[in-house]
This record gives sequence, C-alpha cells and structure tokens, in this order.
Amino acid sequence: MEDTTSMIQIRWHGRGGQGAITAAKVVAKAAFASGYGGVVMAPTFGTERRGAPVSTSLKIARETIHDLSPIREPDIVVVLDHLILNEVDVTVGLKPGGLLVINSPHPPSRHRQKDFRVAVANVARIGEEAGLRKGIVNSGIIGVLGRASGLLAIDRLAEYIAEEFADRRPEQNVRAARLAFEATEICEPEGGAHA
Repeated sequence: MEDTTSMIQIRWHGRGGQGAITAAKVVAKAAFASGYGGVVMAPTFGTERRGAPVSTSLKIARETIHDLSPIREPDIVVVLDHLILNEVDVTVGLKPGGLLVINSPHPPSRHRQKDFRVAVANVARIGEEAGLRKGIVNSGIIGVLGRASGLLAIDRLAEYIAEEFADRRPEQNVRAARLAFEATEICEPEGGAHA
C-alpha cells in the first residue's frame, strides 16, 4: 500500500471517549519521525457527548501539505467500533482499492467489501488480554493499521504509543498494539480487482 510519492489520507471513526483522536495523533507523530515531512490532523466533532460518533482526518505525505481541509476521499478508513458501521456509512468517499480497518469480534469475511480491502482484529478482546481496561481500543487499532497498511513499522508505532500513554499503562498499550498487529486478518475485495 505504501506510496511515498503522494499524500495518504486516513479518516478515523470512533465514539466520544474511545480515543480516535489520540490514536491519530500517535500515528501522526510516528509518521513524522519516520520521514513524512507533511503531517496534518483535522478533528471533526459531532455531538459532544461520550459515546457519540466522532471522526478525525489525518494526512501524511513526504512533502509539506498545504491542504488543511477535512478528508473527502480517504485512502484508509479506521473504525474503532464495528457497531458504527450500522450508524455511519464509513466508506463514503473511500477510494476503490482503499483499506478499511475495523475493530470487530467478527471474522473479516463478515465485513467483506466489493471495492475495498478490509483488515480486522478483535481489538477490544486483545486490549483486555494485554491488561487494559475494558473498552480501551485506540492503541490496539494502531497495530491493525500498521499491519494492514505497511505505512509504518510496528516498532516505531510502539515507541510513540509508549510516549503517548507514559502515565496510563504504557507497557499494556504497547502490548495491545503488538498483539493486534499479529492478529490482523485481511480480506481482499470481492472482485479482487483492486488488491
């Protein structure tokens, strides 16, 4: 998936309190440290209450990014809660052949898409196995994104996860990301034309 010559646009969908914005921030820092000179985040808030759907945009490029607008045609969509799929059409604007990353207890075949690659791991369960409190999924979903996209090395992501969560169970958050990285399953598009 890595294309180092153009901008990579990642849209994150989560619920208020899940840490979608924090996860995007961790990936942004890891990307910058990995040589991506252009890194731009643009949070979008809906209703400001815990549990409400929220989204944020993250753009990554080797060169400076001048477009600060929210993402309309992402290359990657990250979903921190599979139930959001029932509430929001997260694939709106996703480019054909794009990547859909989902925290889900279901196998990837259940989320299979005609035009998109789908990467799935049960990040909620993995987080608990790693020693995190129930419902903490933002560090784990970073591991799934890292595995499925190939954009950033898991060691680099782990470094910035540990930094972000320095006072909130850093070892457990890193473990969740590494376990999710290993547990990621990928389902190619139904037609296979875009893989």
